[in-house]
Amino acid sequence: MKKISRVAVVGAGAASAVLVLSVPAFAHVSVQPEGVAAKGGYAVVNFKVPNERDDATTTKVEVNFPTDHPLASVMPESIPGWTAKVTKSKLDKPLEMHGEKIDQAVSQVTWTADGSGKDKGIQPGFFQKFPLSIGQLPEDTDELVFKAIQTYDNKEVVRWIEPQAKGQEEPENPAPTLELSAATEDHHGGAAADDSATSGDGKAATAASSSDSSSEGSSGSDTTARALGIAGIVVGAAGVAFGVLAGRRRTNS
Repeated sequence: MKKISRVAVVGAGAASAVLVLSVPAFAHVSVQPEGVAAKGGYAVVNFKVPNERDDATTTKVEVNFPTDHPLASVMPESIPGWTAKVTKSKLDKPLEMHGEKIDQAVSQVTWTADGSGKDKGIQPGFFQKFPLSIGQLPEDTDELVFKAIQTYDNKEVVRWIEPQAKGQEEPENPAPTLELSAATEDHHGGAAADDSATSGDGKAATAASSSDSSSEGSSGSDTTARALGIAGIVVGAAGVAFGVLAGRRRTNS
């Protein structure tokens, strides 16, 4: 028992160490799409900002957009307790969108906490998502790299600006990187959504069919069990009757 206890304690300690070491890898500013971020289309993405400090509150988040693949359309979602500011810059080379030339693109989006007291900003132990609708996504790259700056109420500034090199370890302050999927037929992710819906219907139909088969099998099993039960009762009753008759014969003889 002592050996088992020691092994359990050592195992628990190792697991705790792994957990502690793993936390920092996830506690950084990141960006993920809601659904699909397809090349040439539009997408809604969430910038996830965690508070990494125990004694300070995040009150400002700045996201700088890539200049090598500019985005002309960027719309922030209204977030209670935060004010969003979209900054545009003039492009050296105009973009063409829907047959029109665009000479400006979004260069930065800044969110500033405007609440008060405990409701102001991202408190210790919490995170906040900042959604953006962006497009038109480029078709000549597999990813978009955004540089983010996180400011705390104690004036500390954390710069999430280090690019992730392929095949290398994650840097200490990695820049949020949005992975782009293959272009869809309508450039809006509709084809992917339709395929997903169709796939979902097929799965639902398969599940329903399996459920019906399961119900039929269950019903057949119940019928068989009842028949066997009745047969057992009949056989048991016959045995009792035979035993009674046999006893009477012995008594009479």
